[in-house]
Amino acid sequence: MQLEKCKSEGRCIGLALGSGSARGWAHIGVIQALKNIGIEPHVVAGSSVGAFIGAAYACEQIDAMEQWARTLQWKEIINYIDLSVLGGGFIHGDKLVELARHYINIDSIDALPRRFGAVATNLQSGQEVWFQDGPVLDAVRASVALPGVFTPFKMHEQWLVDGGLSNPVPVSLCRAMGADVVIAVNLNGEIVGKHFRDDDASTESTTETDVQQGSALWDRVSSQLKTSLSNHKDILLSRLFGENADSPGLFDVLASSINIMQDRITRSRMAGDPPDIIIAPRLSTMGLMDFDEAGVAIDEGYACVKRMQPALEYLLKG
Repeated sequence: MQLEKCKSEGRCIGLALGSGSARGWAHIGVIQALKNIGIEPHVVAGSSVGAFIGAAYACEQIDAMEQWARTLQWKEIINYIDLSVLGGGFIHGDKLVELARHYINIDSIDALPRRFGAVATNLQSGQEVWFQDGPVLDAVRASVALPGVFTPFKMHEQWLVDGGLSNPVPVSLCRAMGADVVIAVNLNGEIVGKHFRDDDASTESTTETDVQQGSALWDRVSSQLKTSLSNHKDILLSRLFGENADSPGLFDVLASSINIMQDRITRSRMAGDPPDIIIAPRLSTMGLMDFDEAGVAIDEGYACVKRMQPALEYLLKG
């Protein structure tokens, strides 16, 4: 029914929302800015954080999500973290799923007012998995399972992880769902090497906020582990967050590795299946876990659509 409506209204416009962790807040600004100039895609496909934002958009909750995201503070983010040390990831994800229910409030993909799809990756085979029906939250949870950060999601005897590993900007899924024109939002441009701090930085440059954030996270870890590791708190925090300028921390290595991977895969996939237009927010300095910087990313989402407005209007006027 959704696809028939799409076709009956003329050319079917698809929006492919790419992976990019905290940079994904920019998708909200892109969606809102497109709406402001009269472009409301019939089809939305998302990978990783793009699936999360895309599902909220398909549920017509993007306004509420923007309002919440702009006020999000690091201490709130800590409260959504349910640590897992034995489940294949640092965060289990159940609390984040409960949070998502506020903005993804329709159970089935088939019941959504807008055609929606999400991409995940089969951990065993490496093949991409498309969600075009079934529970919306299951599709989102599978798609956002960033390796090393979130535990994998099990469905039908398959372990699924982040869609960004196989299809960071799901142009192909958009076309498979009937889109004639695809607008792609690529969050992975110019990000390689950007996560590392300046080589001249020292431990004295760590801000009080950074220390408080790290301490809050560690307190949650130590309370769950209930071991004597808390006696080595300073050493472990230094290694985890890279407070020693002589070597990168765990999250530095993880983030930079993911940046390299997503950049290379994005280039390859879009060369083989190019979108009709690419929107690329300039967020290379934004870190993997900077979810408390939503306002910056959302504003850049608005701004990049404004920069591309002449091209968008030219593409769609016919």
